[in-house]
Amino acid sequence: MSPARAALEKLLRRGERARARGASERASLALTPATCPEYVALATLAEVETFHAEIALAERAGAVTAERARTGDALQRLWLADLDRLGRHLDIDLLSDRAQAAADALAPWSASYSVIARLTAAWTEGRKVRGAGPEAAPDVLDAIAVVEARRRDDAQERILRRESIRLFGDSKRLERLTPWLDLLTGDELAASGLDDEDVWAMLGLRREPQPMLVAGHGIVRLHDAALPLCRPYLGLPVDAVRTIETSARYLLTIENLASFHDAARALPDADGLLVYTAGMPSPAWRALYARVLTALPAHAAVWHWGDIDEGGFRIAATLATTAIEAGRHLRPWLMSPSALPAGIVQAATPSPAQLAQMLRWARKTGWDDVAAELEQSPVRIEQEAIDPRFPGGDVA
Repeated sequence: MSPARAALEKLLRRGERARARGASERASLALTPATCPEYVALATLAEVETFHAEIALAERAGAVTAERARTGDALQRLWLADLDRLGRHLDIDLLSDRAQAAADALAPWSASYSVIARLTAAWTEGRKVRGAGPEAAPDVLDAIAVVEARRRDDAQERILRRESIRLFGDSKRLERLTPWLDLLTGDELAASGLDDEDVWAMLGLRREPQPMLVAGHGIVRLHDAALPLCRPYLGLPVDAVRTIETSARYLLTIENLASFHDAARALPDADGLLVYTAGMPSPAWRALYARVLTALPAHAAVWHWGDIDEGGFRIAATLATTAIEAGRHLRPWLMSPSALPAGIVQAATPSPAQLAQMLRWARKTGWDDVAAELEQSPVRIEQEAIDPRFPGGDVA
């Protein structure tokens, strides 16, 4: 890129930002060391003459006007005369045109995904979302295709790369769409804080099959058989399990595998039923969870133990939605500052953005008391740092 073109593109971007703000497009660029080092660094007369000639061509196109020194031929400032003409002169599609093309392409889906209107508005204002501008519209459309395909799939779990080949003929295309899948499922422009695996799981996509792991006492009803639960735990394909019959006084879901293993080995002989969510529960897992909740004794409490972070509370909110649909209330276990040992509470502090996401999802879960505690004593910690303890039992 020539020094003159670099200067003209800077001026173009300033004009685009002004247009996005609804301000006057009479932008300018001072040719100083701070704002245009390309011009100041020109070392020879030939380089200066070439720069001036390119600017003169832009002037003749009606795109810019140049302000020159009163003595000599030095340029002092470039003024934008016509943004559209400058775009044509540089053969660059303007941000406003690109944003409008993206909005038009995504418009058929705006009623189904409310975040799309906010996404295209951000692009129109010149803001990037997930590090990308309107050029990412084809990626968003592919992400929509993934979500729609999963919605038609009747909650069946699929292997990530096989599904990517089926949809796109590219085993890794789906992974590259993860930021946009997170945007569509979380309905937020900002990243949710979920790990990639949890974003995929939200849609029923796994790198490899994940069995349901359960610890406690009871009978697992399969489609064609029944099995007693065994210690320390039993693992079965999610879609093979009809329900679990148990006399447990509480059910505790656990987000992370290491914590589930520790809890399963420490679980007392009576009282509890522990179930591993495999991070973010998939649609198939949530359907099974609903069946287990329906079969659970009416007096039994329903608890969840997960990471105290943005992803952990989003997982909790997902579980809470299923619990409400099954007529149950999900309670937090070891997920508030007051429930943790004092030394652990001081271990990590979330950033303001992280805390805002944590509070949002905690409140969406219905855990207003937890959100209030976090506001007073912010803490962000993975559950593996906490030794397992167990709830007391019946709901009052």
